[in-house]
Amino acid sequence: MKLEGATLAKQRQHGDGSLIQIFSAKDELTGEKKLKSPYWYAQFYSAEGKQVRVSTKATVKAKALVELRRLMSARDAGALDPNAVKKTTYADLRAGLLANYTERGNRSLKIRADGSETIVGLPQLDEFFEFSADNPGPSVVAMNTDKAREFVKGRLAEGAGNAVINRSLACLRRMLKIAFEDKKIQTLPIIRLLKEPPARRGFVTNEQFKTLMKKLPHHLRPLVAFLFACGVRVGEACAIEWSQVDFKAGVIRLYETKNDESRVVPVPVQLLAALALKEPKVGKVFDATNLRKEWMQACAAAKLGRIIEVAGKPYDPRYAGLTVHDLRRSGVRNLVRAGVPETVAMRISGHKTRSVFDRYAIASEGDLSAAMSKVETNGLSETLVKLIPQKPRKLLMALSSRG
Repeated sequence: MKLEGATLAKQRQHGDGSLIQIFSAKDELTGEKKLKSPYWYAQFYSAEGKQVRVSTKATVKAKALVELRRLMSARDAGALDPNAVKKTTYADLRAGLLANYTERGNRSLKIRADGSETIVGLPQLDEFFEFSADNPGPSVVAMNTDKAREFVKGRLAEGAGNAVINRSLACLRRMLKIAFEDKKIQTLPIIRLLKEPPARRGFVTNEQFKTLMKKLPHHLRPLVAFLFACGVRVGEACAIEWSQVDFKAGVIRLYETKNDESRVVPVPVQLLAALALKEPKVGKVFDATNLRKEWMQACAAAKLGRIIEVAGKPYDPRYAGLTVHDLRRSGVRNLVRAGVPETVAMRISGHKTRSVFDRYAIASEGDLSAAMSKVETNGLSETLVKLIPQKPRKLLMALSSRG
């Protein structure tokens, strides 16, 4: 085999591949050629019949031959073309992730105002890997465990919490797994998630909710009231259309749910009356325009949260405090406190497992104290008083009379 600008090592049997060295063009004055690289290159055909040429990173021919044989064995075992892997970029893996979300019908796939698709945690990866319409980002070869640690270090320095960082790491882990399943990469890098804080326990009381509603713009009040009263997920609420509202029965029928199971949600009479006044009754029922921004400002005004300015990001501040999702927790709590059977409350809120429902049906200190008061009124106090010595009994009676 004769190659332009290359000298072949002694040809082995057909199909065994070969070793070559790459030279520069002849010098016009001396007529000599100089090596472009001190390394030997392995040249062979992939399983698909495509010619592959890759550096062995060896300057000694014997070592280069060992690497050639390793590459050939890997090819026979189904390994990928090293050059093709290097050409696979972050943009390719990102596209595969979005396509997978579409194929699976994941409702967490969001459409931006400009029509582009995104997922929670993905924008931070886009920024880290410098992805844009003009830049596909780095090769997949650079997307490894160390790069993930570098991402975590940078996000922690920005003040991001572990849970937020994990959403991005989960995106990175999933896009790499999809690429591995699609045979775009040979090995799957390990992406380790951070330890997250305990599940949120926040909720809003009736008095806090009244204050919050006064601070919210009018177009968001029906949505927030529905979330607080029924414990429905915000994504489910924002997808409701007027055809799903049954004014006669006083319910809203949900079709687009997280677990793809439709359910019926009873609506408070007051909210139902407010919805009846809205015109025209076309499209979506609830208006969620600028929900995130308006929510942060309203919570800050109601002293239920605070807005934290971030240096260099005047239009993207951090927020700490009550979240929109806390309304779901509050709704579940309201249902339980009202005496609604838990199985019925779970049907309304859409909880599939008891363990998650129990996390949402939280109790405040006041709830616990009220529960013990009910026990005391059933005769427990008299029984305990008889068992307690005389002096402590006087203190107990004093406390009881004060309560």
